[in-house]
Amino acid sequence: MLENYIKNKLNEKKILLMTHIVIGYPTLEESYRIVKTMVEAGVDLMELQIPFSEPIADGPVILHANQVSLAGNISVEQCLEFGKRVAVDFGIPFLFMSYYNILFKHGVEAFTGAMAKGNIRGAIVPDLPLEEGTGYLEAMNRYGLDPIFIFSPTTTDERMKLIASRASGFVYCVARKGVTGLDTSFSRQLETYLARCRNATDLPLALGFGVKDKADVDFLSGKADIAVIGTQTIRIIDEKGIPSAGDFIRGLR
Repeated sequence: MLENYIKNKLNEKKILLMTHIVIGYPTLEESYRIVKTMVEAGVDLMELQIPFSEPIADGPVILHANQVSLAGNISVEQCLEFGKRVAVDFGIPFLFMSYYNILFKHGVEAFTGAMAKGNIRGAIVPDLPLEEGTGYLEAMNRYGLDPIFIFSPTTTDERMKLIASRASGFVYCVARKGVTGLDTSFSRQLETYLARCRNATDLPLALGFGVKDKADVDFLSGKADIAVIGTQTIRIIDEKGIPSAGDFIRGLR
């Protein structure tokens, strides 16, 4: 299970790194090269985003990547095949990240079954409220997959407990309000928020939204278990090319 993998890894490292790609951006084969580059640089887990036309949690950089991928006619079937390919080729856990419309249109049962067959370990579906996710949770459980749920700074302590009771693998803690890619203040306030998250669950905690450099990762060490770097890797690849992603990841340790 993902939880055990993370806890075992934490015996070796103070904090794990999880990165994010949009499948098909810039192209399918370049997506594969990006995954290979980041795994070889020491990434511990990776989110594979299935592109969607209205990614409401994402800022301009990831939104653009979604639009380019969709313009290249990337299909859900191709994304499922891509996930299966990288899970076979690389020895880290991969998760799908997407929006519920994708699962609904494809069929939750068919989607989760394909995830399991492709050795994808879990999924992040940020627009699916816990109360409306019964069918999804049942299917994920049936296939032994981890549904990753989200805490935010506006989540009450009571709701954190409720969410934690249905989550598995780890909990994704959003660092602030707003979309991905904006600046985050790594401050005492964030530390207090992470302490609230920690109090709500024994599951590992990932923190994302605004993690962009080694100073941010150092700040999170000892407070979170996984630093999630999404927009910044895409921005660096856009500006400097795929090999630069490896140098960037290695520089975060």
